[in-house]
Parts: sequence; structure tokens; C-alpha cells
Amino acid sequence: MNKKTILTAVSAITLIFSTSCGDNFLAKEPLGRYSPESLQNAAGVEGLLVGAYGMLDGIPVGTGQSDWHGSIHSWIFGDVVSDDAYKGTDAGDQPEQTFLETYQWLETNNHVRGKWSALYNGVARTNQVLQTLTKATDMDPARAAQVTAEARFLRGLYHFEAKRMWNNIPYYDETIYNSSDPSSVKISNTEDAWPKIIADFEAAISVLPAKQPGFPGRPTRYSAMAMLAKCYMFQAFDIATGTARLDNINKAKPLLDTIITSGRYTLMPQYHQNWSADPANRNNAESIFEVQYQVTAAADGGGNAGMDLAWPYNNGPGGCCGFYQPSQNLVNAHKTDPVTGLPLLDTFNETDVKSDEGFKSGDPFTAETGTLDPRLDWSVGRRSIPYMDWGTHPGRDWIRDQAYGGPYSPKKHIPEKRNSGVSGNVRRHANNYRMVRYAHVLLWAAECEVELGNLEKAREYVNLIRARAANPAGMVLTSGGTPAANYFIKEYDAPWTDAETARKAVRFEHRLEFAMEGTRFFDLVRWGIAAQTLNTFLTKEQVRRTYLNGAQFIKGKHEYYPIPFQEIVNTKVDGKDVLVQNPGYN
Repeated sequence: MNKKTILTAVSAITLIFSTSCGDNFLAKEPLGRYSPESLQNAAGVEGLLVGAYGMLDGIPVGTGQSDWHGSIHSWIFGDVVSDDAYKGTDAGDQPEQTFLETYQWLETNNHVRGKWSALYNGVARTNQVLQTLTKATDMDPARAAQVTAEARFLRGLYHFEAKRMWNNIPYYDETIYNSSDPSSVKISNTEDAWPKIIADFEAAISVLPAKQPGFPGRPTRYSAMAMLAKCYMFQAFDIATGTARLDNINKAKPLLDTIITSGRYTLMPQYHQNWSADPANRNNAESIFEVQYQVTAAADGGGNAGMDLAWPYNNGPGGCCGFYQPSQNLVNAHKTDPVTGLPLLDTFNETDVKSDEGFKSGDPFTAETGTLDPRLDWSVGRRSIPYMDWGTHPGRDWIRDQAYGGPYSPKKHIPEKRNSGVSGNVRRHANNYRMVRYAHVLLWAAECEVELGNLEKAREYVNLIRARAANPAGMVLTSGGTPAANYFIKEYDAPWTDAETARKAVRFEHRLEFAMEGTRFFDLVRWGIAAQTLNTFLTKEQVRRTYLNGAQFIKGKHEYYPIPFQEIVNTKVDGKDVLVQNPGYN
């Protein structure tokens, strides 16, 4: 959503103070600000609801935080700290991100506080909707029920995002939050928030319609079902041991089955249609919940500002800034067996897919000729492969520092040139963030089936994903219409009989399908395999990227981020901490 439009519509969120010579000017409502009373009607409630949706992009206007800190894509917190991506750019740019990438996680890191600020700003807005709604006597009862459901969906979503970041979080509902009383938010984070987050989504399911005609950015009953299932999938494994928790799996499965059997969703024929900014591909048949973006004609107006840094560098698309570069490990994961067309689950990182690292853009170069999963070249920009309609990737000319960040560019979230921002900043585009799509539901369902012993059903779901990826019409093609690389991908033909192998295959498919979508780190944590996977990754990467020397994921600490120091300070009561810091931090 366009944040400037939202703030114009809901000026209660923006305080514009005026001056006066009158003795009683302090008693006057500031010009340009709605009083709480003036919003206690149907129009005011709808405006506040728009403001609550406005925080979905994660950009808290007026807080002093940078746009990318709270980005809903979570590219820093979900990918840069994982084996999917490097921070990129060069050593001197955004050192706070380097601290995160190297697991030097400090309570004072401003990126971490920015994410907290964005999410709890969203929580506050949803609670303001619910509080005001009770006083809006002109609200149609049916509409009031749906507004409540939408607000609770959003409140559940914002708390969910916080839960997967910090685990031990305070949960605020409309009975706690009071915008005029700062002490109202001084509550502890020692109570598990899952039951209350789940209750929000359950309440939304009971009221939301199956469709939202004319309002594609609003959640449906199925959006709420998917988010509730996601809550259970984030509790489906013991993060310390990786052991399955069948009670939560058995709660997630019927929700996922209901979505699958509803017939309302289907995989798009072509993989890349899920993040194409073409209007026909936004809010498509695979979309279950999308964060909406729009652009304006004003400089830097609207658009996906949270991804502003994550574009190719120099004279590449957007002209800035070289962050969020895909890792060699991720590229290697897209290798396939030249006979079976299946992923190399255990050996993918033994040899590297050929890159142009060390080559200048004018040097002769021949790209990898081995067999590859075609999803690679939609997730990663690499030398000699077409970069949508921006032209062929030239290699080093679009990379700020190859020796530091590697030879690859981010690609998946970049819109086509024809669909980029219309203002002076083409990076402010209208390519929505697909938070939940049907592919998520299928692979979560496959996880459940593996743990319940239904291996063939899990294989069926995975093969649906792989069959779509194999569609020749959806591969990256040269200007002559031929495949841009040696793409070779097949479905799993042999029955699955071993649960451990099936589990590994499903999780590997997660990585390939959702590469560079901000989910990888959180998946590794919820599966209970983060320490093993990331320390193995770091051991080899310390040869490639020397700045990673000494970096180590500490089990029992790095599964969750530190509670921001300033938030602990701000919530003290009588000099005593109310928020409890996460284990492993000071």
C-alpha cells in the first residue's frame, strides 16, 4: 500500500502541530490532527483499518528507522543470516548487517530494533481499530464483524512475525493497549504468545468471507486458515532436537487439507508468475495472501521501499545498491543429477556451479554447462543469463565487490523494467510480496504427511511443485527463444519408502521453491537444524569470504534475535526490567 496515501487518509497517525498566541491554545486540538472522538464513526474506523494495513510493508513512517529495517520480506533476518545470501555490497556499507551475518548479535543493533518498531506499530494500529469500533454507533453490524476479523487477522500476523523473530514477546490486545498511556505497554514477555496469536486467526476464520471481491489485499477465510496452519508448522518440531511434535502437525494438517480440497487455488503454470509485477500476475490463482504495493508519480513515492537496497549495483537495474547477494551455496543447491533430474540432496555443495568471479565484464566467459534446476535463474542473477527485460546480466559491472559479496545479483523480487517505478526512483515498484501462496500450503502439507508416515502423499505434493518448475514455457529463455542454460528437472518417480530421505527431499524443495523470499533462516530454526546446517555452511564459506572467519551459530542462542535494549529500557517499571532478555544475550 502507498504509505503517503494512507497517512493522508488517516492523519491521526501524523501529528502536525500549529502555533497560537491565545492563552488557551494548549487546550486546542492541533490543526491537521483528528481527535479520537472524530474517528468514532464508520468512516473513521475504515480509515484506521487502512492505516493498520499500511504497516504490512514494515515501514514505520516518522519513527526514524530506515525503510529496510522492518521490511516484510525480512531479507536481512531471513536470508542474509542464512545460507541463501550474503549481505553483499562492500565491507564498509551497513556494518550492522555484517554483525548480523556474522552472528555478532547485539541488543543495540538498530536493524533489530527497527523490525520490532515496525511490527508493534502494526499491532498498535490494529488495536486502535478495535477500540474505536466499539464507539462507532453508525457502523453496520455485519461490516463491524468483518472489520473486527480483518483487524484480528492483522494483529495475529504482526505478532506472528514478532514471535518467529524473538520467541519471547509481549502480546498486546485492545484491552491492554492505550495510546494515551505509555505505561500500558509495559507488560512482560514471559507468557507464551502462541495461544493468543492462534485465537486471533481462529476468530478471523469464523467471520472472514471465502473471497474479497474488489479488495485483493484483504484476507479471506483461507488466508486466515493458512496463517493458522503456519503457526502450527512453526511449532511442529522441537527446535533443540528436531523431533516432530505430532500434536501440532495434526492441528495443521486439516487446515491445509481444507485449503487444498477447496479448489480455490492452483499453482500458476509458470514459476516466475508468482513475482512478476505484470498486473495479470498479481493476486493470481496461487496467491493466498499478498502484501500490496502501488507507486505514485512523486519522486520516491510508494512502492516496495523495504527492498530499496537490494538491487544490482552501478549501471544495473535501479542503479543501486548491491545488497542481498545470493550465496554460492544457494546456486550450488540448484544442480540436478544429469540422469534423474533430481536435486543432489547430500552432495550439491561439493563442487561449485561455474561463476564469473574474478572476471571482468569484458573478459571471455562461458557459463555453467552442467544440468540445473530452472528455478535458479529466476531467483539469482548471474553472468550471461537474461535478467528479465533489463538485458543480459554482464557480471562484474553489476556487482559492487565480487571478492566480498560474490558474483551474483538478487533477482526474484526485482520487477520487469516495463513494470518498475514510474517516478525518478525505479526501485519503488508495485511488485507485491507473496506472503502465502499455494506452494507454501502444498509443501507444509508434504511435511505433515512425512511425519505421519504418508510418504507417497508427500511425494505427490512435492511432484506438483517440481512439475510446474519443469514447464519449458516458464524457463529463462534467450532472445532466440532457447533455454538460457542446461535446465533439466524431473519429478520423483520412485516410491518414497524412507522417512528420513523423504523429509530431506521435502525440506530441500522448500529451499528451491522459496529461495530469496526471506524464509530460509526461519525454516532452519523451526526444523531444529539451524546450528548444524549453518555451521557447515560457514566452515566452507570462510574460505570463500574471509570476513566470515570466526562466525559461528551458537545453538540455544541464535535461534532467536535479542530483545532490543532500548525496548527493555523503555518498559522498565520502578527501575526494574519488565521485558526479559532472550537466552545467551546480556
